[in-house]
Amino acid sequence: MKFVNEKLNEFNEYLNGRKVAIIGLGVSNIPLIDYMRKYKAQVTVFDNRTIDDIDKSVMDKIVSYGMKFSLGHDCLSMLKGFDLIFRSPSCLPNREELVAETERGAIVTTEIEMLLELCPCKTIGITGSDGKTTTTTLTYEILKAKGYNVFLGGNIGIPLFTKVEEMLPEDIVVLEMSSFQLMNMKISPNIAVVTNVTPNHLDYHTDLEEYTEAKKEIFKHQLEDDILILNYDNLVTREFAKEAKGKVIFFSDQERLDNGYIVDEGTIKFCENKLRKHILNVKDVALIGKHNYQNICAALAATRTLVDEMTAKKVVTEFEGVHHRLELVKKTSNGVKWYNDSASSTPTRTISGIKSFGKKVILIAGGYDKNLDYTPIAKPIVDGVKALILMGATKKKIYNAVTSELNKQGKEMDIYEALSLEEAIEIADEVSKKDDVVLFSPASASFDMFKNAYDRGDKFRAAVRRKVN
Repeated sequence: MKFVNEKLNEFNEYLNGRKVAIIGLGVSNIPLIDYMRKYKAQVTVFDNRTIDDIDKSVMDKIVSYGMKFSLGHDCLSMLKGFDLIFRSPSCLPNREELVAETERGAIVTTEIEMLLELCPCKTIGITGSDGKTTTTTLTYEILKAKGYNVFLGGNIGIPLFTKVEEMLPEDIVVLEMSSFQLMNMKISPNIAVVTNVTPNHLDYHTDLEEYTEAKKEIFKHQLEDDILILNYDNLVTREFAKEAKGKVIFFSDQERLDNGYIVDEGTIKFCENKLRKHILNVKDVALIGKHNYQNICAALAATRTLVDEMTAKKVVTEFEGVHHRLELVKKTSNGVKWYNDSASSTPTRTISGIKSFGKKVILIAGGYDKNLDYTPIAKPIVDGVKALILMGATKKKIYNAVTSELNKQGKEMDIYEALSLEEAIEIADEVSKKDDVVLFSPASASFDMFKNAYDRGDKFRAAVRRKVN
């Protein structure tokens, strides 16, 4: 018998004639334009950019569909009288215009929340300050290797809400979920993973507490049969277990847990009722960096009830990582290795990158300021970096933290300032010696000079291949 998604059918019928607002013409919301037209909703599109800054093909489509639009800095002043509002992740739900519409009776949601509400299959959601893309991608690859029809979305992959019509109960949805997407979420995935929580996005969130509370939404609405996977080594995520409604599985590379996944003496093991089962040796793993062993543990935990151990192990040993995360870009004739770690937009992730090579590196760092504290990165840089090249808005913060630590330890380090990424690469090429490692790991966001971290990484990769011999 052909499967019929009754919930989705009811929603589609609901849309007919409803006043729907789409806030933000970003990647996740653009597909909604066609979908809302298909089901005859009365759509108004909002975006804080001017018409000249928005893709012409998108604006042409809005106009051809006869949809209303409100653009510019004050665009939300027209947000009144809607039945359903899709906000972009960057439009936080505590905006006064959204609060007013909610109090009036509007439903405020996101593409990803509506996906979770209406999809008919098992869902896996992965969040964290660091490591979520690697963990999400590895989880996806393990499931795919087992033969599941898997939909990958959220922060990576494609917007999935408009794919719900294709989904069957036996399929699986895997989502990378940011704090912006999670804020005010009223539904949680069946299997939730939190890789860690450290200070991040404090340029958007009011404070660390708001950021942490947003992360909790990934499990707060779970049911008793659901699963929550947590990093035992991170004090914040360890405490999340106290609020869990489903079964909790921990992972750790520091503690010999009685239950969960651990990294113990170079071996990843699964522990249950104090029995330890060998899964694989870390020397057989293609990923570099100790932090990636935690990501592997998280992905194994997320897929444990769905995939046999042999299949999962094979995928893990062959998985080489994702672009912009300790990605080897080039090895020169004199053995210098250039690594693109552009996705490391926080100090904690850059610290992990520095520690991944077993030798001192030449570090290129700095970028957009997310209002983070750079004091914690100072000692790892002093201990693990032979030359430091700084750029972007955070260069002064990093410089001050590092020089303070150098003075404290009575050490010296060559520190350079670059006005552009290309200049930083030129400096690194000049100072590098035989068999050195050059690591581009900004510890900062990208928006001061680039569209996003992927654009930044692409430009680094292209410049290295063009300039470095």
